[in-house]
Amino acid sequence: MLTSKELERYNRQIRIIGEGGQERLKNVRVFIAGAGGLGAPISIYLAVAGVGKIRIVDHDTVELSNLNRQILHWNRDIGKRKTESAEEKLKEINSDIEVECISKTIYEENIIELVGDSDLIIDAMDNFPTRYILNRTALAKNIPLFYGAIYGFEGQVTVIIPGKTACLSCIFPEASLSPSNTFPVIGVTPGIIGVLQATEVIKYILGIGELLKNKLLLWDGLNLSLDEIEVVRNPECEDCSDYGRT
Repeated sequence: MLTSKELERYNRQIRIIGEGGQERLKNVRVFIAGAGGLGAPISIYLAVAGVGKIRIVDHDTVELSNLNRQILHWNRDIGKRKTESAEEKLKEINSDIEVECISKTIYEENIIELVGDSDLIIDAMDNFPTRYILNRTALAKNIPLFYGAIYGFEGQVTVIIPGKTACLSCIFPEASLSPSNTFPVIGVTPGIIGVLQATEVIKYILGIGELLKNKLLLWDGLNLSLDEIEVVRNPECEDCSDYGRT
């Protein structure tokens, strides 16, 4: 049940999704891998939407060079763990939700425990080795993965549903495996891509609209264009070939 405070806080969106929809948001547990450029807007907008439990995992500390895009972190946070900074801000943004931030590096050996009983996984990472771990975990737990990536003025988004869509390895079978590369980025790009990811998450929870299933959305900020390309499952995919089609 929603409290009187929650009814007031979410009044504008309850007019669209109803109290039942707001209760669905309240009862969902989301896992966000990363508290940086993508993780910041994703977590902020899921928090203000009233997603009931947000778990964020990140191992980094805040650096000055993060501040052009990682909007959860401020000057005063330089040197802090990103998880500490993120938890502090998100609890101030919405005291009616539960926020759990874990300062760990994601490995194949610990990811199942880190994801725990979460209902979905959100990829806010900056490297494909970790993304592939998230992909395999989503498949193993039979929960959706919301992928987003950025570079410069450009970004990508898709939604992966085990057994129903192409998985990340189908779409990117030979992506760069170097986890140490840094890349240029304009601060607004992760904001746009993160908000698109958060939108897809909310639609999925509520069961409304058309998700980016078997579609890779491409954002080009310089030309202000959005394109979609169709993606298909690879029947020989090492990660998802065992999952049935519907």
